[in-house]
Amino acid sequence: MSLYGMPVLILKEGAQRTTGREALRANIMAAQALAEVLRTSLGPRGLDKMLVDSFGDITVTNDGATIVKEMEVQHPAAKLLVEVAKAQDAEVGDGTTTAVVFAGALLGKALELLDQNIHPTLVIEGYIKAMKEALKIIDELAIKVNPKDRATLRKIVDTAVSSKYIGKGSIEEKLANMAIDAALTVAEEQPDGTLKFRIDDVKIEKKKGGSILDSKLIYGIVLDKEVVHPGMPKRVENAKIALLDAPLEVEKPEITAKINITSPELIKAFLDEEAKMLKDMVEKIASTGANVVICQKGIDEVAQHFLAKKGILAVRRVKRSDMEKLERATGGRIVSSVRDLTPEDLGEAELVEERRVGNDKMVFIEGCKNPKAVTILIRGANDMILDEVERSLKDALNVLRNVMREPKILPGGGAVEVELALKLRDFAAKIGGKEQLAIEAFAAALEEIPMILAETAGLDPLEALMKLRQLHSEGKVYAGIDVINGRIVEDITQINVVEPSIVKKNVIKSATEAATTILKIDDIIAASPLKKEEKEKGKGGAGKFSFK
Repeated sequence: MSLYGMPVLILKEGAQRTTGREALRANIMAAQALAEVLRTSLGPRGLDKMLVDSFGDITVTNDGATIVKEMEVQHPAAKLLVEVAKAQDAEVGDGTTTAVVFAGALLGKALELLDQNIHPTLVIEGYIKAMKEALKIIDELAIKVNPKDRATLRKIVDTAVSSKYIGKGSIEEKLANMAIDAALTVAEEQPDGTLKFRIDDVKIEKKKGGSILDSKLIYGIVLDKEVVHPGMPKRVENAKIALLDAPLEVEKPEITAKINITSPELIKAFLDEEAKMLKDMVEKIASTGANVVICQKGIDEVAQHFLAKKGILAVRRVKRSDMEKLERATGGRIVSSVRDLTPEDLGEAELVEERRVGNDKMVFIEGCKNPKAVTILIRGANDMILDEVERSLKDALNVLRNVMREPKILPGGGAVEVELALKLRDFAAKIGGKEQLAIEAFAAALEEIPMILAETAGLDPLEALMKLRQLHSEGKVYAGIDVINGRIVEDITQINVVEPSIVKKNVIKSATEAATTILKIDDIIAASPLKKEEKEKGKGGAGKFSFK
């Protein structure tokens, strides 16, 4: 910018500024590029991505949330889509790939409208109206289900994990059943008939070795710890468990103190007093009837000796999150002082046992009467398989939580998207004006999802879409793509392809919000990258010395 021939600089030297349609186009292109990466990993026949980080660690997955987290995305507009995927994952734990692909499709259709000189504000308003109408239509399409019905839950889990590496045959069946059993065990019924299921109450523990079929559900908690003293029992039946948030050690005073010892007898008296204090602690624990001690802090060697003499099994330095799960599983209460421990605070379990799993020892606390926290122990040949199984299990648990939170399901296989597109085109005709074009673009973007599913199933995408449109216009609202068998079916629910309605609603909301956020940007001001010398200066000039 210049004033009376004088240049006026408001930005730092080296800063770059892109404005208007050029900025918008650059942002849309970047977001579309990210969506294009995820596009091929959508659906049961989706392909995997191999991600290698800067340390050389390899991740192989087709889980959208994992892919965007592991990719080191630089472009700010693409980062917005990464945030969408993360938010989708945090909120409902599923549908991340769909959300990013749909946001990319919305931006692609918006670019076509911008090229026709339609203002971004009109596109945004049209998209928001289309989103609100789509959410209403979803509520009308949703089928109410019983959140305690195992058969329904099994259908939903099968759809969620069918796109994963392990989503086939006996392995998928075992993991699905474990996830359903875990969810139904820890879920709590609410006054309105829904179930409250917290995923944190299902602990997933991974141990290398064996096969995935060796994985099992433990109605209690598994600790990746071992018994602290060799003299302690390694197996305790009918366990009474003390949960301590206090160290079984002689605590140091908070103020600095000195002890003057003038004779060897005083050293012995001092050590004897320490041992007496620790013995009194153990006596107090034993007097409550406890035969197992789980301690969040440390256990002194002398205290270990006294516990072993009393035949008490002890585990130390257990994580706070595991202590809270033990509280919910055993019915005990975490006590922060040994003096306050009473028999009522003790948890119960049929068996506490140290077992060797692979090369490590683990402590199993199982057979809890009414556990509100359980553990799934995953076995597998290598870390890559263990991580992928864990992701699949988390997806299964998330969809179970979603359907328990809002017990409504929708047909999968692209059926919802085609029906929404059909209804939105009718809605667009009523709105009229330039916003009509934006609503029609929204409908066209929705149809990208069934087209990708058709493509991965080996069908001709356009032919499949035309067939689906025809079936839906005839009133067959559940017509969708059977991706596994590469065909179009008139009622996708008959082959158990269903998903929770809350996931679909969240996909539409988060993708629309991301697309409208990007469409609002018409100016990009990027600061110049730091020079090498400035970076070193910022680090305090480490490694630079001068001598005079």
